[in-house]
Amino acid sequence: MDHMLYVAMTGAQQVMVAQAANSHNLANVSTTGFRADLNQFRSQPLFGQGLPSRVYAMSERPGVNLSPGAIQITGRDLDMAVKGDGFIAIQTPDGGEAYTRAGNFRLTSSGLLETGAGQLVLGNGGPIAIPPAEKVEVGADGTISVRPLGQAAKALAEVDRIKLVRPPLEQLVKGVDGLLHIPDAKPLEPDAEVRLVSGALEASNVNGVEAMVKMIDLARKFELQVKMMRIAEENAEVTTQIMRIS
Repeated sequence: MDHMLYVAMTGAQQVMVAQAANSHNLANVSTTGFRADLNQFRSQPLFGQGLPSRVYAMSERPGVNLSPGAIQITGRDLDMAVKGDGFIAIQTPDGGEAYTRAGNFRLTSSGLLETGAGQLVLGNGGPIAIPPAEKVEVGADGTISVRPLGQAAKALAEVDRIKLVRPPLEQLVKGVDGLLHIPDAKPLEPDAEVRLVSGALEASNVNGVEAMVKMIDLARKFELQVKMMRIAEENAEVTTQIMRIS
């Protein structure tokens, strides 16, 4: 009887883990450039002294859904969406390099270009710094041009270029910071073929309806596992009564 109870208990626990991952995706349905986490169940033998005697369910994240989200036109000068394949390189807190599709850029008080989440955008030689200007323009190839203060409308000066890369998708791993990384790899070289769409943002690739349906399905799975635990308890009580009678 304990086998049945153990399987049902671990099944309910792992359904809760899967529900948490699905809820995280649903909470980010409106997050710019968000990539949904994938989730799957599998059976896992329990190893210990002697031979494996139990099998329990395990919820795991096999990877990330890297399909593109919809392009939404905003008209804002510092909003950029990556067209097709490719990613924007940003600097991590430890000085490393990570990748994102979120192009909701803004300028800090010191003139540094960062994403809406506060991550510094990388250029040709590190984080991009933009001098005071009346206008900032970003080209399709990531080139940043500014019109200096007091200059004519056509007096544009190129200051830097956003680092756009095309990493191997099979090597990308999503970190706890929500960014995509390539473990134990050197910074990638810029890819001149990656293009940006100015005045637009890429939406999350989470399908809200699909995530809601999955939430209901997982809730039903959890209820089933709890029901199995109750049945195991009832069977144990009946067995105990039979043993007392005999």
